[in-house]
Formats: sequence, structure tokens, C-alpha cells
Amino acid sequence: MAEFSLDLNEEQRDLRDWVHGFAADVVRPAAAEWDAREETPWPIVQEAAKVGLYGFEFLATCWADPTGLSLPIASEELFWGDAGIGMSIFGTSLAVAAIFGAGTPDQLVEWVPQCFGTVDEPAVAAFCTSEPEAGSDVGAMRTRARYDEATDEWVLSGQKAYATNGGIAAVHVVTASVDPTLGSRGQAAFVVPPGTPGLTATRKLRKLGLRASHTADVFLDDVRVPGRCLLGEKEALDERLARARSGQRAAGQAAMRTFELSRPTVGAQALGVARAAYEYALDYAKERVQFGRPIITNQAVAFALADMKTEIDAARLLVWRASWMGRNNRPFSAGEGSMSKLKAGEVAVSVTEKAVQLLGGAGFLRDHPVERWYRDAKIYTIFEGTSEIQRLVISRAISGVQIR
Repeated sequence: MAEFSLDLNEEQRDLRDWVHGFAADVVRPAAAEWDAREETPWPIVQEAAKVGLYGFEFLATCWADPTGLSLPIASEELFWGDAGIGMSIFGTSLAVAAIFGAGTPDQLVEWVPQCFGTVDEPAVAAFCTSEPEAGSDVGAMRTRARYDEATDEWVLSGQKAYATNGGIAAVHVVTASVDPTLGSRGQAAFVVPPGTPGLTATRKLRKLGLRASHTADVFLDDVRVPGRCLLGEKEALDERLARARSGQRAAGQAAMRTFELSRPTVGAQALGVARAAYEYALDYAKERVQFGRPIITNQAVAFALADMKTEIDAARLLVWRASWMGRNNRPFSAGEGSMSKLKAGEVAVSVTEKAVQLLGGAGFLRDHPVERWYRDAKIYTIFEGTSEIQRLVISRAISGVQIR
């Protein structure tokens, strides 16, 4: 019988320590400044590129880990430093995951390097799928893609909402409906190359948290892209659409495939935020003296910290399980990917809230980072599928019933 172990191997430990060092020495000291500025921290993105933390080679190395744990380990450590800066560094990976998941080898070679730019001039990429009327309801997507046979071009029209790196990205990956009558089964993903006319974005949206990460609405006004910009081959798309029209079971649509791959990693990001808040609150409770003794000697404080630690570790096990399953092509038969993101996101919110509470009035001030972590945590119950959507995915998986 094969030995079971949760011990990290040497490469994983080295990765964890390396990313943690970058987060501690480069990211965390700059976090408050970039949160206040609400701007993309290009100097830090460039520093990440210089040390090898930003680029496809780093992602490919993580994805090659047969345990599937390298990327969640790195994500937790980086987002322990700061979630806004972490998203500026790792936000590109969602677009890359879409290209990797649906694209051909030639498309990987052509587009992925452009997503990251160069060390001297780093670039970012954007994955655009949410819409004003189609966030959780992906079947209601209104962005359309029409094929122009005369020019071998796809024409994209519509609006995308809340796009990370939207408008400032070198490469935008856009999901669109090719056949609206098929709902989510009639959708595909397209690459919009740098400088393509017709793609515009609003100003940077001002957010509760993740303020160092750029978010904007993206507008597509008859955006024409070459036929090769359809991720995957057109013949494969035509076959998939034909199966769907005939009532045959079709593979999942473009946006959901990307989210299924990314949800455990997003859960790991939430864990980083939660762990940062827990560790800060623990240190504060040991040092803060009230009534002649450290507040951690009070049972109410100690029990709160015990619950925080327990919930973080429990969520991490769910994230690691889903990451291993995804890497080893195990089906999420009970919605395990959604379980990991659901639990980790809600743990991040509860743990950061408790951290603010344990610091009392100090926790409400910007003098302490727990208020920023509290603001950052909330997004993890919203983006890439709200907590309610995760519960819907899980309940459908365990029941086999189309719950609405």
C-alpha cells in the first residue's frame, strides 16, 4: 500500500519559503501605499518578473507539479503579503489558464508570452466573462461573436464587467456567445490581441478591497479579430455546437472550464489573507496588556484564536484536496473545487472580522493592516462564483437534481 503523507517535498518547501520571502520583503512593506494609491503596482510586478515569480515559466513549473500543490502554496504565501498586489501579479494567470485550457499548442506559443511581456516591460492579461446582466447567470451572456467567412474574422460585440486588468491588458481573453439559442453551451473564448480597434474600457473601478489591482468594464464595439483568435479550432467548435443542437451532451462552456481549474487556487489566495490576519491578531493578543495581563490569557480571546486557526487549516485541506484532484484529472463529483473556494472564502471573511474585533478600536484604524485584510477578504465570497453559486454547484453535484 502506498504511503500517505501531507509533508511537502523539498521543492515545495523551497517554493513556499522563496515566495514568502518575496511577500515579506517586497510586497508587504508596500501594501498600504498601493492600497491608498489605488493603482497597479508596476514596479513590484517588474520586480516579480525579475526574480522569476511573474511569467509563464513560473506557472508552468507549478502546473507541472504532479501533486497539484505548488500553485496553491505559492498563492497562499503571496497573498499573505497583500491581496491587491498579489492579484496584480497573479491576475494574468486566469487569462493564461483560459488559453491553456482551450487553446491549441500554436495558440499557447503565440499568445502566452504576450500576456506577460518582458522583464524590462512587463504586461498583464485580462479574462473577461462577467457582464452587467450575466454574472453568475453565465447562460444570459449577451456578448456576441459572429464569424465573417469573407475575411476569416470573428466580430465581437458587447460589454464585460469587473474585468481584472481590463483595458490595461496587452491581451484580453473574451468569452462570447456564438449561438445564443444554446445558452452556455453556445459560448466560446477569443483572444483580443494588443491594440485591436474597438475594445475600450472605463476608468478604473473604485473598490472596497484589492485596490492595488486594476478592475474595469470593457466594451467591444464590432471588434474584429483574426480567425486564429478563437481558442481551439473552428472545426472543433462547429462539432460541439452541432452536438448541442442535436440534444447531445456537450462539454462545459468556456468560462466554467476556466473557473473549475482556478477555484482551488482562488481559495488559496483567500487562505493567505486569513492567515495574515490570524497571525497578526495572535501576536497582538500576546503583547496587548489589559487588567495587568496579556489579553490572550482571557478565554474568550484564546478560543477565538483557536477557532480561527482551526478553520484556516480545515479550509487548506479542502484546497489541497481539490488541487490534487484537478491536477490528476479526478472528477469533482461532489463539487470539490467549489467546496474549497466556498470554505476558504467564507473563512477569510470570518477570520479577518475576528481579527478586527480582537484588536478593538485599533483594528478599525489604518495604523494596523487588519482593516485592509478585512476589506480584501470580502471579494472571495463574490468573484469567480459567489458563495451561493458554489453551494448551487455542490448541491447539484451531490443530488443529481437541477436545483435553481
